[in-house]
Order: sequence, then structure tokens, then C-alpha cells
Amino acid sequence: MFRGRLIRVAFFGLAVVTGALPGRAPAETLRVITGTASAPLQVPMNRAVVVESDAPFVELSIANPGIADISSLSDRTIYVLGKEPGRTTLTILGADGQLITNVEVHVTPDIAEFKERLEQILPGENIEVRTANDGIVLSGTVSSIARLDRAMELAQRYAPERVSNLMTVGGTQQVMLRVRFAEMQRTVSQSLSSSLALGGSTLGGDLGVRAGTNTLNTAGAATGALGGTLPGANENNGAMLFGFNAGGLQVGLLLEALESRGVVRTLAEPNLTALSGQEARFLAGGEYPVPVNDGGSISVEYKPFGVELNFIPRVIDGDLINLELNAAVSSIDPSNGITVNGFNIDAFRRRETSTTVEMRDGESFAIAGLLSDDFRDLSGQVPWLGDVPVLGALFRSAEFSRAQTELVIIVTAHLVTPTRGEALALPTDRVRPPSESDLFLFGRVEASRAPTTGGAGEVARQDFSGSYGYVLD
Repeated sequence: MFRGRLIRVAFFGLAVVTGALPGRAPAETLRVITGTASAPLQVPMNRAVVVESDAPFVELSIANPGIADISSLSDRTIYVLGKEPGRTTLTILGADGQLITNVEVHVTPDIAEFKERLEQILPGENIEVRTANDGIVLSGTVSSIARLDRAMELAQRYAPERVSNLMTVGGTQQVMLRVRFAEMQRTVSQSLSSSLALGGSTLGGDLGVRAGTNTLNTAGAATGALGGTLPGANENNGAMLFGFNAGGLQVGLLLEALESRGVVRTLAEPNLTALSGQEARFLAGGEYPVPVNDGGSISVEYKPFGVELNFIPRVIDGDLINLELNAAVSSIDPSNGITVNGFNIDAFRRRETSTTVEMRDGESFAIAGLLSDDFRDLSGQVPWLGDVPVLGALFRSAEFSRAQTELVIIVTAHLVTPTRGEALALPTDRVRPPSESDLFLFGRVEASRAPTTGGAGEVARQDFSGSYGYVLD
């Protein structure tokens, strides 16, 4: 008897202390009237609710003590403490085992404290918090994915693995990426060589000498040079042939010189738009067929080459964009190809970069330093003869070449929203097929017309003076 009173006093003190803690509301009260159905009892986890009965009770029981704990404070007052989220039943019995009522006890996560913390951490966000069974349901609209992740992480603290996300992200969630690929190739090469051929007859007979160096090192080339014809194998930009006779001796001297310079520019400017978190791809080039041995049969695989771009944008917060980018520039390189089973397979020259950056709307970043510099210096001479002073230059050749390639990639990100199709203009809006009179009388293969609707029509109504438009060199 004394022990029962001690337990009741202890629970009563716990209820008083719990209600007096800072930041916690006092225990709620549910009144039970005999003969009527009792309303469900909502008990937050680790919080207390007091149940009062209009008739004295003798016995109490709880279906699942793991969900809620009960204690009688008096013969008409019951203290209910939520322990774990879930549903259970509280049974109240009167004298002679008469049933007074069954109270459905629903223990839910303590969302009151969760709402307070959510308002402190994410002020101004329209997030609605509800309970569902033993979990938390979040709904509403948030301003960014980062804030959505923070709300979900906080909710997991109160209901681990029992959080349902029904929130949506507002604002602009589409990213347009403007990428500019610029590649410059510069080549410089110089070469200087000389060749000597001798021929003729002397001592009353045919000497039969057909000799030469470098380009004139074959009998046919030497014969043609002695006859005043440049060798067919000559590919240099400058070649001069000198010849003279000294009695029965014929001398042919060929001087060859080469100097070439070249500049090549490769440029691609793709504009791609993708939803936040989705991947977009771009390829400007082609596909190269490669034979593959597949179990004894030959099949063909196609390898892409050209300017490639893959990116995944993620709008983190407001206008802050996380960008995962893969870019590559490749080309066919026949000089490093191989021959397999009669198939000539070319190699590829490829430069690629992969990076992840964060940038704001309208900002740009550049990827540079993709530079290659090939240098070759080659000299050759006839042994011993090339070392002779002055005349040794006729038996030497020198060649120099240098090739430089530099690739620069500039990326600009924009947050965009769709627009109406009527507001967009195409280059073909101003061109229409020619009529019969335009084609046969005036020789026109196209007829220009001024658009009256859409974006092109708006531009056409403007008054321009002087030259305008695009100029292609």
C-alpha cells in the first residue's frame, strides 16, 4: 500500500516538473464521462497528458506499455506518458470490473519543438508539419534544394527513418549553360637541303656515273636532274636546279628550301538548358566506325569525336549553382593508326577536363592551360663529305618544325524560365520560297519577306540605320 502511494507521488512529481520545464507546455487534460465514447488521446512523445474521469475507477490497463506508460494520481485522475510513437488502448474499469471506457492513445513525435527549431533555422519558409502514424510529414514550398535538405535533416532528428517529404522547390530550377570552345593551332616549319648528281663520259668511253645525295640519290632522279628536270618527289616550296658541263663531265646541283606557317581556329558555342539535377549532353563532330571482333565475327562500333560536353547543374540556394562539368575535344589522328586483319584503324587525339564548381547566375569561369607544344629538329649529312668546309654544305640537310595547340573553354551559367514560342525568332523567318516570276524572270532562288508577327516581327518594325546583323568572314 505504501509502495503504491510512493509510486503515485513520484509520477505526480514528474508531471509537475515536466510541466515546469522551460520551453515545455503543461500537461493537457482529457475528461472522460461515463456512458459516452471518449475522444482519441493525442500524446506527444516524452510528454504527459492527464486523464480525468467523472466516476471513480478501480483498475487501469494499457495494451502496449512500450508505447505509453500510465499511473494513477488519484481514483479519478490518470497520468499518461508517451514513450514511443504508435497507437495503443487505455482501459478504465470501475467497481465490480465494470468498464467505464476505452481511450485510444496516439503517441506522436513531438512536433511542437520541431516546429520551433524549424522556424529558428529556416525562417520565412512556408513548411507545414503534420504527423502520420508514427512519422512526420513535411509539405509546402521551399525556396531552394539546400533548404529542403536542411528541413529533412532536422526532421530525421525527431523521427529517424520516418519522415515523408511532400515539399516542392519554388523559384527558377532550370539552368542554361553557355559554353565557348576556342582552339588555336599554329605550325611553323623550315627546311634547307642540297643534292648533287654527277654523270657523263670521258676517256673515250661511257663513264656511266649516275650518283647523287638526298633527293638525287636514285638513278632516275639523277638522270632527270642532269637533263634539266626537277625530281618528281620534290614537295618543297622552293627548289632551284643548277647544271654545267666540264668536258665529258656533267654536274647537277639541286637546292631545296621550305618555310611554311599556318594558323587554324576551331570554335563551338553550344547553349544547353537542363533541369536542376538532370544531365545535358552536347556533341559537335561525328562518329568513327571501328571494327570489333565479336566471337569470330566482325562487328562495327562507333566512337564519337569532336567537341563533347556533359554537365549536371544543381541549384543550391537562390542563384547559387553547383555545376558538374565534363568537356572534351577530340579529332582523328591517322599518323598513329594501326592495321589489323586488313583494316586500317585511325587513332584519336583527345583532350578532356572534368571539374565541379559553384557559381552564381551570370558568372563565368575559364578552363585554360590545355596546351601542347611539339618540336622537331632533324639534320642529316653524307658521312665525311658533310664535314668538308664549304663544299660540305652540298651534302647536308637541316629541318625544323614546331606545332602548338591551345584550347580554352569558357563557361557561363544562367537561371532561365521558359517563354512563349511566339516571342522567339528564327533565321528562316525572313526567307520564303521564290515564286515563278522571281525564279524565271529575276533569277531569284529565295524571296525575302518582312515578318509581321512574333519576335522577328517586333524586330522588323524597328527603324535601323546603317549596317546591322551578322558578318561572316
